[in-house]
Amino acid sequence: MSVRVLNFGCRLNTWEGEVMRGHAAAAGLADTIIVNTCAVTAEAERQARQAVRKARRENPSARIVVTGCAAQIRPDAWGAMAEVDRVVGNQEKLEAATWAEAAPARVAVSDIMAAKEAAAHLVTEFAGRARAFVQVQQGCDHRCTFCIIPYGRGNSRSVPIGAVVDQARALTEAGYAELVLTGVDITSYGPDLPGAPRLGQMIRRLLALVPGIRRLRLSSLDPVEIDDDLWRLIAEEPRLMPHLHLSVQAGDDMILKRMKRRHLRADVLAVTERARRLRPGIAFGADLIAGFPTETEAMAANTRALVADAGLDFLHVFPFSARGGTPAARMPQLDGRLVAERAAMLREAGRAAAERFYQGRIGAEAEMLVERAGEGHTEHFAPARLVAGSLAPGQIGRVRITAANADGLIAAAA
Repeated sequence: MSVRVLNFGCRLNTWEGEVMRGHAAAAGLADTIIVNTCAVTAEAERQARQAVRKARRENPSARIVVTGCAAQIRPDAWGAMAEVDRVVGNQEKLEAATWAEAAPARVAVSDIMAAKEAAAHLVTEFAGRARAFVQVQQGCDHRCTFCIIPYGRGNSRSVPIGAVVDQARALTEAGYAELVLTGVDITSYGPDLPGAPRLGQMIRRLLALVPGIRRLRLSSLDPVEIDDDLWRLIAEEPRLMPHLHLSVQAGDDMILKRMKRRHLRADVLAVTERARRLRPGIAFGADLIAGFPTETEAMAANTRALVADAGLDFLHVFPFSARGGTPAARMPQLDGRLVAERAAMLREAGRAAAERFYQGRIGAEAEMLVERAGEGHTEHFAPARLVAGSLAPGQIGRVRITAANADGLIAAAA
C-alpha cells in the first residue's frame, strides 16, 4: 500500500483528498492512510472514528493521519486515539510542506479563523470517478445556529477566477466531461476578490474561457443568494445542468428563524417557481433537517409539505445532531426517538417525490453520464441504469428512459 485517502462528508473533502494524495505521493510517502473527516453530525464523526479503528486493525504497520473538519475542531480528541499517528488541520493538509516534513509534529492544527485565502491547487485526476470537482470557495461567514462547520473551515475565502479557469481547463483536457463547482457556501463567492465578482459572473467567464466544458454542475446554493448573472445562466446556458441543489433546512418560518437562516418558506417557493419559469423541467435537490430543537408536529408538517409545495425532487435528510459550541445545542432538545421518527417521515416524503420524478421521465430522452459499468446520472442528476446498448464509463450518451423503480431510471441507448 502506498497512500490511501478515506474521504467523509462533502464534495470539497473529495477535492481536498486528491490534493493530499498528490502532495503525499510527491513527498514519497508510503504505507499511509489519510482519514479526511467530516463534522456536520455526530454520526459523521462516529463513522470516521470507526474507519480509523478499522484501518488500524487491517493495517497494523500503516501510518494513520487524521485531518478534516472534525480534526480541526477537536484536534486533541483525535490525537488521543491510540490508532492515530498524526492530526493535521484543514489549512495544513493542503500545504505540500506538511507531507514532506522529516520529523512532523503529532498535532499540527493552526487557527483556521486566521486563514485569509483559499489555496489554489491543480488537480488533474479523481481516482475512480467520471465526474470531477473544482474548488471555487472555502469557509463560511454565516453562523446558522445548528452548524459547527465555520469553526472547521474558517471564514469565507474565494478562489481567483484565473485559478478556477486553470483547474477546469486541466480537468477538461484530462477527459472529464462533467465538472462540479464546490465549496462550503459557493453563493458567497467573490466579495474578497478584486472587483468583487459574483458567482454568476465567475461561471459566465469560466464557460467562455473553457469552451471544452461539456457539463457544469453547482454544489449547494443558498436560496436567497442566487445573483442575476446566475439566473441568466440558468435560463440560457445549456452546459449548466438543469438541476439545482438548495440549502433549505426547514419549511417552517419559526424554525428557519431559530436556525438563523437567511430565507423564509416563501423564498424557497419563489426560487423554485422562478427557476421552473426560466428552465422548464428543471429538477431540485434540497437539504432538510428533521427534529430541530423546539420543533412541534405542526412545524415538522410544514417542512414535509414544502417538499410538494416547492416541487422538491431529491432530498438529503439529516436528523438534527446537537454540535457542542453551537446555539442550537443549548436550545430545548427533542427526544431522540421523535427526531428519528420525523426524519423517517421526511425521507418517505423524499422517496415519494423522487419516484414521481422518475415515473414522469418514462418515455423521454436524456443525456446520461456513465460513471461505472452501465450506471450513471442524467442531466437532472437522476440515477440511471443502462440495460440496452453500451456506453463506456466517462462517456455522455443519449438514452431513452424505458422504465423506473425506487432506485432511479432504467434506460436504453437511443
